[in-house]
Amino acid sequence: MATDSWAQAVDEQEAAAESVNAELTQHELTFAVEEKGTDEYDNDKAAQSLLNKLIRNNLVNNTNQVEVLQRDPNSPLYSVKSFEELRLKPQLLQGVYGLGFNRPSKIQETALPMMLAEPPQNLIAQSQSGTGKTAAFVLAMLSHVDPNKRYPQCLCVSPTYELALQTGKVIELMGKHYPEVRLVYAIRGNKLQRGMKLEEQIVIGTPGTMLDWCGKFKFIDPKKIMVFVLDEADVMIATQGHQDQSIRIQRMLPKNCQMLLFSATFEETVWNFAQRIVPEPNIIKLKREEETLDTIKQYYVLCNSREEKFQALCNIYGAITIAQAMIFCHTRKTAGWLAGELSREGHQVALLSGEMQVEQRAAVIDRFRDGKEKVLVTTNVCARGIDVEQVSVVINFDLPVDKDGNPDNETYLHRIGRTGRFGKRGLAINMVDSKMSMNILNRIQEHFSKSAVTTHARTHTHNLLYTQTVASS
Repeated sequence: MATDSWAQAVDEQEAAAESVNAELTQHELTFAVEEKGTDEYDNDKAAQSLLNKLIRNNLVNNTNQVEVLQRDPNSPLYSVKSFEELRLKPQLLQGVYGLGFNRPSKIQETALPMMLAEPPQNLIAQSQSGTGKTAAFVLAMLSHVDPNKRYPQCLCVSPTYELALQTGKVIELMGKHYPEVRLVYAIRGNKLQRGMKLEEQIVIGTPGTMLDWCGKFKFIDPKKIMVFVLDEADVMIATQGHQDQSIRIQRMLPKNCQMLLFSATFEETVWNFAQRIVPEPNIIKLKREEETLDTIKQYYVLCNSREEKFQALCNIYGAITIAQAMIFCHTRKTAGWLAGELSREGHQVALLSGEMQVEQRAAVIDRFRDGKEKVLVTTNVCARGIDVEQVSVVINFDLPVDKDGNPDNETYLHRIGRTGRFGKRGLAINMVDSKMSMNILNRIQEHFSKSAVTTHARTHTHNLLYTQTVASS
């Protein structure tokens, strides 16, 4: 179909339907992305969590309300609107401002008074990546430490070496003006001489090494620990053995040790784990965010083959103005092929898939966010958590399905949610090349038409409009 025909078809559809918006409510979700039913199989929640830490330069700006459940309803705990209200040590206040926090984020303004309270308060907190929770518990550790005592007083457990290093960087930056407090990493490869006792006040590491340092090697006296932080609890649970190791560490600690647990999700497995680790906790939950994506128009394009889908893609590019686009493929093989074809057509293309190292992925995303590439071809590794204001079009080159070939409705929601950000208008285009993919798209539409109650979301889906597109002769 010629370019002007495609554009005319869109105009006719818009004239025929006053509203083609699918009002899909975006859920508060984890940033751990699983790609199912493909050769991508990127089930590494820790890698996705690390990726989000690397690519988030600013706090997430969302409309979530904080729900606080206190174990003592008569507690005088309150929220703060400034860091000065916390009466921090001057050197810590300098560190906070040095990290770019001018005022507490939502999780910080509620959690910090609890974490800094006397006597210590235990806390279970739900907080997505980018909300400032790492800075919050780091500030709590630095505040509770007695710099005159040369032994470990705070333990922080992260599920992986890389995540431990990221938290350690925050400790080093926030404690920049507090040199009396020192940090050591309990990670594989950090070999200590048998019989030695640590003098650093804060220890951050992975569960296995931390357990060895507390138990087998006795580098740490667990009875002297004042604060125990478990970060990324949902990632911890997804990692073999970490639950058991964390519980064994917790049982060595004194009863008056402050327990702080953070997780991006509050699934049943997380709850069961948290309740075994944290006695009599205060609980902070983020209420479901109801951000209606009423600025996104959705279409599907009928094709007969992969090559025809590519030609349709070229026709679309010739018909509409695109600032930046994200194109989702089912497998890394298809993504690689498509990126190559688009490059040959003269497009500035970036490729993102699961076999890349996390740091490589972060570099690709940064280049795309900076506008150095206009098109990002990716698998589901990129379906959640990336906010790029200039993305005006999302194209599902392949529709998302799970390992059994059924529609992956949640992934669809997050894919199209990459456009229409920050209140701007967006466009989502679905490539349909068979009766099977048409059936998948129909089932996705049906799901969002009926799932308002089960997904805790106000979901109204109008018919997805379509444009019949064939390869140009």
